[in-house]
Parts: sequence; C-alpha cells; structure tokens
Amino acid sequence: AATADAVGLGARQLHRRSLDAFGYGPKTLARVLRFQRALGFVRAGMPYASAATAAGCADQAHLARETRELAGLTLGAYAALAKSETSQPSGSRTIA
Repeated sequence: AATADAVGLGARQLHRRSLDAFGYGPKTLARVLRFQRALGFVRAGMPYASAATAAGCADQAHLARETRELAGLTLGAYAALAKSETSQPSGSRTIA
C-alpha cells in the first residue's frame, strides 16, 4: 500500500500494472530484485551471509529459501552457475 500511495495509484491498480509490465505482482518483483542484488554481491566475492543482509534479506537462511523458491536451485548451485557466466562480444551472456 505504501508503494501504491507513493506512486499515486490504488493497491489494486498497482498490482494490475505490475502484472502487465512484469508478469507478477509488486511483492514478487521486490523478491526477484532483492535476489538479483544478493547474487551480484555473491558474484563479487562477498560471503553469502553478508550478501544476504546487504541485499535486504534477514539472514543467509532467508536468501537460501528465496533462491530455492525463485530459481529452483540451492544457493551454492545457483552461485556456481552464475559465476560460470562469460560475457560475449555482442554483449549477450552465456553459461561456459
């Protein structure tokens, strides 16, 4: 409700617009963005617990649950895959 108020929309209208734009509601979007932030910290070499709190998770266990729910993998498995990504000259990304 606070986000809806901040952007001048009703809660239902914000939810509908979020579904149209992203395919899921604002709370799920917040979870995905927090997960992406945490993974960026892990890629940079930050320990899991520190990455979790820096990204806004309560603790490492919270990040591990989010990883399983959002990615379907354990945190360690997902981080290993993410670290194996290599950049391509075109700017696209692939798994090496």
